[in-house]
Amino acid sequence: MGIVNVTEDSFSDGGRHLAPEAALAHARRLVSEGADLLDVGGESTRPGAIRVDRTDEADRVIPLVRALVEDGVTVSVDTMRASVAAEALESGAALINDVSGGLADSGMLPVVARHGCPVVLMHWVSPDQYRAGAGGRADYGGDVVTSVRDHLSRRADAAVSAGVDAGSIVLDPGLGFAKNAADNWALLHRLDALTELGFPVLVAASRKRFLGALLADSAGVPRGVAGRDPATAAVTALAAAAGAWAVRVHDVPPSVDAVRVAAAWAAGTPGED
Repeated sequence: MGIVNVTEDSFSDGGRHLAPEAALAHARRLVSEGADLLDVGGESTRPGAIRVDRTDEADRVIPLVRALVEDGVTVSVDTMRASVAAEALESGAALINDVSGGLADSGMLPVVARHGCPVVLMHWVSPDQYRAGAGGRADYGGDVVTSVRDHLSRRADAAVSAGVDAGSIVLDPGLGFAKNAADNWALLHRLDALTELGFPVLVAASRKRFLGALLADSAGVPRGVAGRDPATAAVTALAAAAGAWAVRVHDVPPSVDAVRVAAAWAAGTPGED
């Protein structure tokens, strides 16, 4: 899943693809590099981001969705607004990626159900829960894996109750959202706890802060965003080997290669001399 941020302030590439022409060119490049689908978002969800107006979000996303659908691209739309999701689906988007798991807008799950499309439900906590923990971290009761798994199970149940086909639900552990580095690594180490729920799992680790912290220099300075792609590809290989459905990444070619390596490793495919 290639990332197309049509935003001013996303943590990795905010502003670079805000202009329609730049966004379309970037999206087409990701497809040419091997992305199976593109995740288009018009609102940053980085920590501290200010929500954009609904009209601004739609103006950024919908024309791009239409252009990519005309190209024959499978498009996911990253939005927490039911109205934007509905417009995107009517414009040809194939799935919705809601980082709130349907909690930010009560109309989201009914929209997904009505359109019969797949939906990604991410682990998400409210601002009140952020304040319950230290440094923006939520309180997971000492076991982040169990807490996230149980939350996602409840969100999947809520989606099914709203009429969403269980076979159309994808789960995302929400790496970096109200979680510290230890939480993120614990979730990656125990992806099996999520795949055992019976739903496909999306892993979105690309360029995130915990990778920068892992790769800090001798003075303890985290590696910058631009230098985190090799670590992202390593996560991709491990996530693929652990049974992830997809990875959401900024830099596509290394992760395409990593998926191939993971598949060959799992299959024991003989290599060439």
